[in-house]
Amino acid sequence: MIINTGMRTDIPAFYSNWLLNRIKEGYVYVRNPYYRHQVTKYSLNPNVVDCLAFCTKNPLPLIPHLKELDMYKQFWFVTITPYGKDIEPNVPDKKQVISDFKKLSEYLGKKAVAIRYDPIFINETFDVKMHIKCFAKLLSELKGYTEDCTISFLDMYEKVKRNAPNLRPPTKQEQIEMAISFSKIGKQNNITVHACCENAFLQNYGLDITGCMSKEIVEKAIGHKLKDCKNNSKRIGCNCLMGNDIGAYNTCMHLCKYCYANANQEMVKENIKKHNPHSPFLIGELETEDKITEAKQQSWINKQMSLFD
Repeated sequence: MIINTGMRTDIPAFYSNWLLNRIKEGYVYVRNPYYRHQVTKYSLNPNVVDCLAFCTKNPLPLIPHLKELDMYKQFWFVTITPYGKDIEPNVPDKKQVISDFKKLSEYLGKKAVAIRYDPIFINETFDVKMHIKCFAKLLSELKGYTEDCTISFLDMYEKVKRNAPNLRPPTKQEQIEMAISFSKIGKQNNITVHACCENAFLQNYGLDITGCMSKEIVEKAIGHKLKDCKNNSKRIGCNCLMGNDIGAYNTCMHLCKYCYANANQEMVKENIKKHNPHSPFLIGELETEDKITEAKQQSWINKQMSLFD
């Protein structure tokens, strides 16, 4: 199975010590985000965790500890955008993030790291031409360090409308214009550009829509073939093996204006006060009414087949 650390928050950036402690303990508790007293216990035993997946805007805090993660096969998404502090207040300098991406690639191999250039929005600074220019510069910087890049366009959730009223998603025509250019840029740099399933029409303009974390991509990252495994993505038509996420919403301190995982800054600040790096929960402790269920976990790796055979 896959353990994911990055759909609800940025664990490498802000909670790396907690993660390392959980790995030493061998398990983690995760609250159901909609029914808080329903708790799932996940084993972090490498015998059942086929891939430890990350999605981060700042891998630096975990880079000194990569040897401590050697027991796991890994796949890393690193989100790198051209936006400034007005949009991403607490994201590190992008030159630093690019440098850290290269370090990850050199340690894990280019098949285990991928770029995320998302979300793409339009405002007074970033129009189509600017995005094409920034995307070309980014991929040229990371040529040879990865084989995959995923893009997606801004979703206007209610919380995004509140936090970033000056941003808008690209129109369909703007998406097409970017897709054509992005596809060419990807080919020039030997990087496959993927689009999320919600933009499936973009396959007509050169983008790959087979999934940004598909079975094939995970197999390539870990060097093993997987058995038929469950796709637990909630999105219709999505082929991605998103795994079981051990993060929590309203805990990411990047505080990006477009964030879907934070309702507001005040809630994030309150949750951070409840973080204990030694707790089995990312936020808070065990409560009297909690009902703990052990996850049914098994390896998906086909022991008879390796990509290196």
